[in-house]
Amino acid sequence: MSALAGHAFVKMNGLGNEIVVVDMRREPVAITPAEARAAAGPNGVPYDQMMMLYPPRAEGIDASVRIYNNDGSEAGACGNGMRCIASLLAAETGKDQLVFETGASLLPCWKADGLFTADMGRPRFAWNEIPLAEEFRDTRAIELQIGPIDAPILHSPSAVNMGNPHAIFWVDDVEAYDLGKIGPLLENHPIFPERANITLAKVAARDHIVIRTWERGAGLTKACGSAACATAVAGARTRRTGRKVTVTLPGGDLQVEWRESDDHVLMTGPVEYEFAGTFDPALFAALAPAGS
Repeated sequence: MSALAGHAFVKMNGLGNEIVVVDMRREPVAITPAEARAAAGPNGVPYDQMMMLYPPRAEGIDASVRIYNNDGSEAGACGNGMRCIASLLAAETGKDQLVFETGASLLPCWKADGLFTADMGRPRFAWNEIPLAEEFRDTRAIELQIGPIDAPILHSPSAVNMGNPHAIFWVDDVEAYDLGKIGPLLENHPIFPERANITLAKVAARDHIVIRTWERGAGLTKACGSAACATAVAGARTRRTGRKVTVTLPGGDLQVEWRESDDHVLMTGPVEYEFAGTFDPALFAALAPAGS
């Protein structure tokens, strides 16, 4: 039987980015992609990302975190999810500053004025670190388009790795495109060997960007924190914006700063607790045991 069967979870969201948190610190058992998909199914607890907490592997770390998308794939980062687990562990421990270990890096989080900030680390720009399937000397605008060659619908995105691969297309109106149709085509384009998050971005002002994102492994989302960070960095890198911006997503606003002193990206915003529950064992009854 799956380790998730009958296991407790907490349902939260960060600006509508649907998050499920599962605490495996007492009984650290790995789960399979199939179990992650089953948990997100129509009879389960639909989510964008599931944050699995495991025991820390070193002193000074509050928990190790594995992040699953609803298609069962793993993500290296989820800014909204990190703020959600920071909120839970801050309430549990009384600490205002916490450090988590993810598949991408160590990720500090802290609480101030009722909001949580996640330090998403340094962005990566080299073509083989994003990664891209071929070399681009300048990833501020890569050669990629969709639509007719002489009249592309979208073209020349900025590419950034913010724990996950991101492609940001600069547009005049983020609502003018069928992202539900275009998103999966671009996510799975051969130029992205690990797939990519696809974002449409409009610069509303030097300190304000509006975005919509097709999230790798999750689809259309009301909010993607790493996409907000990647877009803020790409905006500053292409001199469209400054290094501190408000990013407006369908679910609300995030404050993002690409800190000049160390190039770390700080993302600040609210989180919301929804409810707690346990997974119905029937969700996993037909699955093979983990490791089989």
